[in-house]
Amino acid sequence: MIKSTLKFVAAIVLFASCNQFEKAPSGMMYKISHGSGNEKALVQGEFIKLNVEYRLKGKDSVISTSYGVIPMYFPIDTARLGKYTFTEILMKCRKGDKIEFNLSVDTLVKLNALQLNNVFKTGDVILGKAEILGVFAQEAQVAEDYKKEQAAEKAREVKTIKDYLAKNKIKAVETPEGVFVVVKEPGDANSKIDSSKQVSVNYKGYTLKGETFDTNIKPNDPTAKPYDVNLGTGTVIPGWEIGLTYFNKGAKGSIYVPAMLAYGPQANGPIKAYENLAFDVEITDVNVKKPVAPMPNPLPGGGHGQIK
Repeated sequence: MIKSTLKFVAAIVLFASCNQFEKAPSGMMYKISHGSGNEKALVQGEFIKLNVEYRLKGKDSVISTSYGVIPMYFPIDTARLGKYTFTEILMKCRKGDKIEFNLSVDTLVKLNALQLNNVFKTGDVILGKAEILGVFAQEAQVAEDYKKEQAAEKAREVKTIKDYLAKNKIKAVETPEGVFVVVKEPGDANSKIDSSKQVSVNYKGYTLKGETFDTNIKPNDPTAKPYDVNLGTGTVIPGWEIGLTYFNKGAKGSIYVPAMLAYGPQANGPIKAYENLAFDVEITDVNVKKPVAPMPNPLPGGGHGQIK
């Protein structure tokens, strides 16, 4: 009986020790859960593919995540692995390993890596996790793998838009690129839009959740005017370049744009990373394209950035 009890206690101690967090040289607390154990150690000059997520402890708040979207890619450079970040302990890891780590907001502030604001407050702790999905010897392999991940992400976004349209009983035309167009009023068939045209547009942009992020339709603003788009110049997001060519002068309708044909992984003002977008549009005029200087145009109407 005593021997059995001792074995049980020993098993508990062993289990606990395997699940304890360790302290990195910077003071960051971390834990590595090793994968199969058959993978080779990481080598200087290699590239790793990984998912990373950050969330605030005690709050249902994900700060950022690559899980479910395009993973991150990171070059292994032992001279630049960082301090008080999970990259600090990457050389202890192999493909298939998972990392959990805790970051003190107060420490990040002292390191000038973060500023206190409405999200990050004194005493907060950021809980992070990472998983090493792949290892590449050459940058060309990274580029090839990234293209595959981009295609997979776009396919997920297109499916999300299709499901949204079906749920809301919206009939749309899907372009070969994956943009969805609804023409509610056809306008003048003799004034078609193509990449040689300048198009004047009244629009409202919103997410699939119905949250408006920008519009130039302001009935109480006498200075409001249509937004002029020179198609084919790259001054608007690809979704606009594609979708607007399905309209004529005087036409009204909607364009549904997957994130990878909008801002992709980059947040832009109120637009989140990997946010699918929708636009209600009215084409007020179509003209021959005018020469423009090679400089970015502001996001029409709201100044939230660029539709680019």
